[in-house]
Amino acid sequence: MSHNAWHNARTMYERDACAQAMGMDIVEMDEGYAVVTMTITPQMLNGHKTCHGGQLFSLADTAFAYACNSQGLAAVASGCSIDFLRPGFAGDTLTATARVKHQGKMTGVYDIEIQNQQQKTVALFRGKSHRIGGSVTGEA
Repeated sequence: MSHNAWHNARTMYERDACAQAMGMDIVEMDEGYAVVTMTITPQMLNGHKTCHGGQLFSLADTAFAYACNSQGLAAVASGCSIDFLRPGFAGDTLTATARVKHQGKMTGVYDIEIQNQQQKTVALFRGKSHRIGGSVTGEA
């Protein structure tokens, strides 16, 4: 387990109003790896009474962000896609696990799987990252 990855994640989370407002929690961190959880609330449901796709995207995108910034070099998404495989419902606890597939000097590719509390896959997300210069923490 990388102490620096946790330090970078905590620094980002302190400034991540969206993740905090959505009730997301970082539960595991390492270089190129992050696990983020979220419980679906009634406010996250769409007109079919299932979790809105945008909420699922936000969860996966957040895990992606922590994984691609885990080495301390500031990175943003340059492209993302998501496949919705099954619905999530109010009260479900979702876990997004992000893993690096490739990290070059400037660009990276990360795969994120969202599972529910029964370990059934809800969505698959792929994110492409681009390092923008500077550090996550602002430290030299």
